[in-house]
Amino acid sequence: MTKLNPQDFLDPLLAAGVDFFAGVPDSVLKDFCWAVDAALPAGRHIIAANEGAAVGMAAGHYIGTGHVPAVYLQNSGLGNAINPLLSLADAEIYGVPLLLIVGWRGAPGLKDEPQHLKQGRLTPPLLDAMEIPWWVLQDHLDDIPGLVAAALAKAVGRLGPVAILVHNGLFAAYDGPKPASPVQPPLAREAALKLVLDNLRPDDLVVGTTGMISRELHDLRVASGKGHAQDFMMVGSMGHAMSLALSLALAQPERRVICLDGDGAALMHLGGLSNIGALAPDNLLHVIVNNGAHDSVGGQPSLGFHVDFPQIALACGYRHADRAETEAEIAALLGSHQTGPSLIDLWVAKGARADLGRPKIGPRENIDLLMRHLGTAE
Repeated sequence: MTKLNPQDFLDPLLAAGVDFFAGVPDSVLKDFCWAVDAALPAGRHIIAANEGAAVGMAAGHYIGTGHVPAVYLQNSGLGNAINPLLSLADAEIYGVPLLLIVGWRGAPGLKDEPQHLKQGRLTPPLLDAMEIPWWVLQDHLDDIPGLVAAALAKAVGRLGPVAILVHNGLFAAYDGPKPASPVQPPLAREAALKLVLDNLRPDDLVVGTTGMISRELHDLRVASGKGHAQDFMMVGSMGHAMSLALSLALAQPERRVICLDGDGAALMHLGGLSNIGALAPDNLLHVIVNNGAHDSVGGQPSLGFHVDFPQIALACGYRHADRAETEAEIAALLGSHQTGPSLIDLWVAKGARADLGRPKIGPRENIDLLMRHLGTAE
């Protein structure tokens, strides 16, 4: 596949008057996202909590300026964006012209992870069902300015969204400046996760959020010889691990359930904390592994270090909530045997092992193992 310098896509967009970008970082678009961040000031490039919020931000920019905005996202995030795309931006509602830049994981014919294959296959028909015109960037590398002009003209002409799909591996590496993290916690994420796992009770259940957290959970279990019968390793559904953990804790009240969440994932569907606080399962421990970044998809900053997760959790009704970033603090909180729901905002450093693998068991095998362990399998 011919590699494209991300600047060679960004420059025609800027030249055409696209002066606002909002979105959720994506592994396909990570180098493009870094280029956008370097080119635009705060307020004109916003990393949103979720893709629907990004569409809302784009609509606000259009109303306030009359300029066509861009929203970037992975195709798996289309689900979060469907409602505002159809009930806000759509030509039959408010008529907001905007450009969707969609990282196309699981594109037919390209190897990818299980959670991306069906979504990849259904991405074009999903856009068709929403009546959103779309193009594939790779098909227009000989005339990117022409593609941009055509897409923007279509958006303005129809007063609605249009989309450009981007294949995995198309963009060359971004080699420009990247902002440093404002905080440098002492522990690596994997080391912090090992501390958590080492302090679990024998019958605890673990729910890992999507991305590197579940990948490291998998490798740590393999290294310890523990196996995966008490783990649910979420490979997609970003932001929903806490809700799954909540209902699992309610269904298994005699077992403690530990949710290993991420800061970006927790922010994506932060309302889940209110359900946990209201239902107040005393056997739920919610650990937000917080590195202030979307580490699994390129390391772009999140607002993890900006928000006060413990105070939010307490306001939602959690019985206990604390922050930890050292081995001693983690061990003390895990050993305190507090009645749940409890939250630990666990600050860790960015980055992962270069040889970090992916789960060797598939999603169906994972859920079957867990349900057999619980005695709930048919």
